[in-house]
Amino acid sequence: MSDPDSYWLAAAREPAARRPPLPGDRDVDVAIVGGGYTGLWTAYYLARADPGLRIAVLEAEYAGFGASGRNGGWCSGLFPVPVGTLARWYGRDAAVSMHRALAATVDEVGRAAAAEGIDCSYAKGGTVTLARSAVQLRRAEAEAREADEYGLDVRLLDAAAARRVCGASGVVGATFSPDCASLQPAALVRGLATAVERRGVAIHEGTRALRLSRGSVLTDRGTVRADVVVRALEGYTAGLAGHRRALAPVYSLMIATEPLPPSVWERIGLARRETFSDHRHLIVYGQRTADDRLAFGGRGAPYHFGSRVRPRYDREPAVFDALRRSLTELFGIDVPVAYRWGGPLGVPRDWMPSAGLRDGLAWAGGYVGDGVAAANLAGRTLADLITGAGGDLTRLPWVGHRSRRWEPEPLRWLGINSVRHATALRDGWERARRFPADKGADRGLPADGRSRE
Repeated sequence: MSDPDSYWLAAAREPAARRPPLPGDRDVDVAIVGGGYTGLWTAYYLARADPGLRIAVLEAEYAGFGASGRNGGWCSGLFPVPVGTLARWYGRDAAVSMHRALAATVDEVGRAAAAEGIDCSYAKGGTVTLARSAVQLRRAEAEAREADEYGLDVRLLDAAAARRVCGASGVVGATFSPDCASLQPAALVRGLATAVERRGVAIHEGTRALRLSRGSVLTDRGTVRADVVVRALEGYTAGLAGHRRALAPVYSLMIATEPLPPSVWERIGLARRETFSDHRHLIVYGQRTADDRLAFGGRGAPYHFGSRVRPRYDREPAVFDALRRSLTELFGIDVPVAYRWGGPLGVPRDWMPSAGLRDGLAWAGGYVGDGVAAANLAGRTLADLITGAGGDLTRLPWVGHRSRRWEPEPLRWLGINSVRHATALRDGWERARRFPADKGADRGLPADGRSRE
């Protein structure tokens, strides 16, 4: 059996037949390029706001092929730019509004999925970010202090409380946010595609956009003329003519275990299906799936010269091996890995996601891997901008933001990969110092505190 595009897509069961491509030239009111969360949520809220709109979604592969069907399944209130930095850029009130809007969006995704009958295993258990060394604990404390300063709900947990949530080894504390739900991302995007079709939206799969311009989209199947054109390509943006340096496609890879027995889950915890990470620099992320697997991912794959995106880049054996080692080190388990996959996400030069509409061209993206909730917020925001509804969402600080372009090659390749290597080296240095620096820390005891011997 060939490897699936992701565990999530395999579990959600790919439709027997894909939707037909664009049959030729056509006229619509809104043309949306990209059949992932951003494009589909935009279509969904537009169709709700104005059922008479003619909306077409153009997708090169199939709905949910990209990050929407491959991500870690975190529907979170996380935003790539820290609230303090956002406050320096846009002011305190705008920064707080941005973070609170995302926190509320976690609930909106659950509400919309339930309303449309989408079974995506949504479970709002929050997220725990473990501190497993003294230096990680200092970062956790700083994060909690900053959140408290801005009135955001990030709680500092002591070692015992953290272990009750997630029984990893070496835990000395954690931060916890209630604003996160774990879900089955491919089930959500597939259900969302069906929901927008029920509302009269046309989805044309197997239709690759070649060039976007005011009033039209040139595809390999014909030209779509539209009053508004929406770019919603995220990690695939660089493949579009004229957008090579807009977003850098950075790969994130994942593994999923076989289902684990109850005895293992009694030790690991995650009883409310909390998502989990730790305070290392090179991001890792995981969740307990609805069928009791550990789905675990992280960064570390190389950025490819020229912002190239290729199917073979979805699988980097060295990164998969590192993820498995990290999982074993976290939980003291060595279980079969059933699935391995990956895909690109979109990173703007200043790490600031954005959404906007200007001269008939709309866009949203650059989520830096935190896009499950953010894409819903973007879809609602674009719907308000396109229909002219206005409102609070259109005044959030990411609306109309323009990140400067990435450097030309080879500077882009050198810069991104140098940062990746430096980040990995810093984590390695901290791991080497963990035990000498943390004399009071747990040295690898199981979560119940008993010796393994």
